[in-house]
Amino acid sequence: MSPVESSKPRNQTISTAEAYQFCREVARREAKNFYWAFRVLPRHKSDAMCAVYAFMRHADDIADDESKSLEARRAEMASWLHAWRASRTSSTENESAANPVFIALGDTQQRFAIPDALLEELVAGTTMDLEPPAHTEESQPQTYATFDDLYRYCYLVASVVGLVSIRIFGYTDPRAEKLAEETGIAFQLTNILRDVKEDAERDRIYLPIDLMEEFGESIPELRELAAGRPMTERERGMLATLAIRAEKYYVAAGKLIPLLDRDSRAAMWVLVTIYHRLLSRIAAHKMDVFSERVSVSTPTKLAILTRGALMAAWNRVLG
Repeated sequence: MSPVESSKPRNQTISTAEAYQFCREVARREAKNFYWAFRVLPRHKSDAMCAVYAFMRHADDIADDESKSLEARRAEMASWLHAWRASRTSSTENESAANPVFIALGDTQQRFAIPDALLEELVAGTTMDLEPPAHTEESQPQTYATFDDLYRYCYLVASVVGLVSIRIFGYTDPRAEKLAEETGIAFQLTNILRDVKEDAERDRIYLPIDLMEEFGESIPELRELAAGRPMTERERGMLATLAIRAEKYYVAAGKLIPLLDRDSRAAMWVLVTIYHRLLSRIAAHKMDVFSERVSVSTPTKLAILTRGALMAAWNRVLG
């Protein structure tokens, strides 16, 4: 059973509270950096973020299940998305009424006025890795010719999550939307840098081709790195160039936090601090993400969470 499949019989409806609890359990079990931030939100906002996460998690699980063929994953994704879309318009008599993720996400959408179009963009991001590679044989990896092409990918898989999240966090200043978009880009570029090795092993190349060409790097050489060849200074410089871009986008995160509702600022601070610390750790390793997986330690995350909890408590006092 998938980590986000309910054990309830398909024809048995469940309550909204049960649906949210199911999503919270998924987030607690599966989320890493995100769940640390959820813990300092007010309960109703934390529930909503868990629902969004559980929805994304299931889509990612379908896309990443390499025990199945690409065609089988596409068919499963199409079926699941059809059921989700039906759940937004159908009566409680259909099977989707027993899907806790759809129930919780639907309630979140209504509570926080999240438009259908934004959720559809969220879906587009989760399904991108199942699309046939553009202008190449399907057996070849999907690549991104320029940073602008990569930006579009990052927008769909990360910035849209940010745009959904700030509707849950709350804001009134319209500048928050562009800042949330750029914060999502910072997060996703950090993920890409951390996961270069694992992605290359799975034949997924997210480094822009023009960046690789600028540093004289080829896809076969990237695969050699993933297989254990030591990095060259040229290759460290290539990844550092992308890290510098990410660092510039983190400026947006600092500007975004004060624009959010007071009761949500600490959560955003926790998330930004953990991700930014990860980027700093990668830089401290001289961009070597191949010898070992770079991460932020649990004690460091606990220290960040503790400070975030104190910030949240103070914000509650201030009202």
